[in-house]
Amino acid sequence: MVERRALVAAAVAVLLLLPGCAGSRVANERKLARSGAVATGGDVAQLNLAAESDASIGGLVNYNPFAPKQLTKTWLYEPLMIQNSLDCTVTPWLATGYRWQGAKRLTFDIRPGVTWSDGSPFTAADVAFTFNLAKKYPAMDTAGVWNDIFGAKALSVTATGEQVVFEFSGDAASKFTSIIGQLIVSEKQYGSVGDPTQYVDEKPVATGPFSVDRYNGRRLELVRRPDYWQADKIKVQRLVLEGNYDANQAALKLRTGGLDFYTGELPNPQKTFVDPDPATNHFWYPANGITVLAPNLTAKPFDDVRFREALAHGLDKESASLKATYGIMDVASQSGLTLPAKQALLPPGYPAASTVVPFDAGKANQLLDAAGYAKGPDGFRRNPDGSPIAITMSVQAGFIDYEATADEVVANLRDLGLDIKANKAAPDSVDGQKKSGDFQLMINYMAAGCDYANGMGATLSTGTIPTKTEIKGNIGRYSSPPVDEAVAQLTGTTDPDRTKELVGVLVTTMMTQYPVLPLFYAPARGIYRTDKAVGWPSAKDPYANPQDNPRLWITHLSAPK
Repeated sequence: MVERRALVAAAVAVLLLLPGCAGSRVANERKLARSGAVATGGDVAQLNLAAESDASIGGLVNYNPFAPKQLTKTWLYEPLMIQNSLDCTVTPWLATGYRWQGAKRLTFDIRPGVTWSDGSPFTAADVAFTFNLAKKYPAMDTAGVWNDIFGAKALSVTATGEQVVFEFSGDAASKFTSIIGQLIVSEKQYGSVGDPTQYVDEKPVATGPFSVDRYNGRRLELVRRPDYWQADKIKVQRLVLEGNYDANQAALKLRTGGLDFYTGELPNPQKTFVDPDPATNHFWYPANGITVLAPNLTAKPFDDVRFREALAHGLDKESASLKATYGIMDVASQSGLTLPAKQALLPPGYPAASTVVPFDAGKANQLLDAAGYAKGPDGFRRNPDGSPIAITMSVQAGFIDYEATADEVVANLRDLGLDIKANKAAPDSVDGQKKSGDFQLMINYMAAGCDYANGMGATLSTGTIPTKTEIKGNIGRYSSPPVDEAVAQLTGTTDPDRTKELVGVLVTTMMTQYPVLPLFYAPARGIYRTDKAVGWPSAKDPYANPQDNPRLWITHLSAPK
């Protein structure tokens, strides 16, 4: 069945437990235990998943989590904690808790009793080793601990007993999400390999729930570790990772049981997958971000907020979602927040329902008329100074959902009397336009998540305007000192009330300045069968982001009773 209304009200209550909040935030584990959310059925003999590596790996056996490509990055090495980006709750993993002291000192309590797959003990020293390895080899510093991007860089990472302490040169609360997601390797294995990004890890020694059984060049088989630190929660005895599928191949594999779970794009999953066997076949697409219309704010007529507001009313977002997502994804809030999950962050004066701009072509025309964008003798609107308006919308060719969205946008804006056409170009070409700023209008992705400085802030901050060599989130070139100050302070606050206040600055900007125009929510895809295993995250039990939290959902699966 379709499970669209993803996020329950209970999620709102925990939303303010933000990444940088003071104190230990390990509520998810206890909450799930109380709710009985963990499945209690029997063992699952085998699950079939898509391969995590593609054909370009050429049969190379490499499990190094710092390598550009590896056979699996999910099931062997583990992080300190796992955050459900949908409601921002954190589940303890290799760390059992954490504490901020101000925004410059972060302490983790490392879980005792964990062993590496070779039987040696996992310790706090392994955690400190991993992060200090990233200092020595910056290419593996994917957590950004040792640089000053979105938060001050670290001065030291040290282990004392069963604790690991991070000392930063300044406010670094916004680094929390990336730090807890760092995969930890053992000093025993990686301490003598030199540059870890160049190391070929053929015999992984990891803390994860599975170990390698066999690999034949295309099919990787992993088996359950009976000595895993939470082995009682792992009912799946064997994982088979095989194949890279296009949409049609994936649909066939899913229908015939060749795949048990899939996160790739599957056009119209209700029709192609669920309808043939609704008792077994399911999908859940919670909001993972926002698909937005991004104007270039440095060029006419998009530099006029009155013009942008008119466009917000003139876009039939529901029709765009119907064409691009088969109506699966809800129309997005202009606030920039994924609602209803994060409605607790809306500032006073912005009830959730009022933040979704309804399609109203009449109002859009009135706003354009009032702003001086009158129609000329050719029937097309002109700038207030009388110069013609000719808009080219850039679209990534081959991005089927973007192309469908662009068709709707072009039709909507032409109905408003705007001379607009779509230019479908190679994705690399569109990326080049993002870097150079040589475009007028395009579709973009606005991040959500729980790190608001790097999420919403990336779309609005002056510091994230793309450069000639790097694509960043603020492709429209929006710039506002109050927004920049709010984003800067978000990197340093560990107080939930202050975080809400600062996010409110971003929300108010979205609602009044229309720097981007949200269309519909972008999905976290979870397509799954329930004949072999139950307990998948769903709208009724949204304990995990299905696409981003596999380590979490594997602990909830069991055989159907």
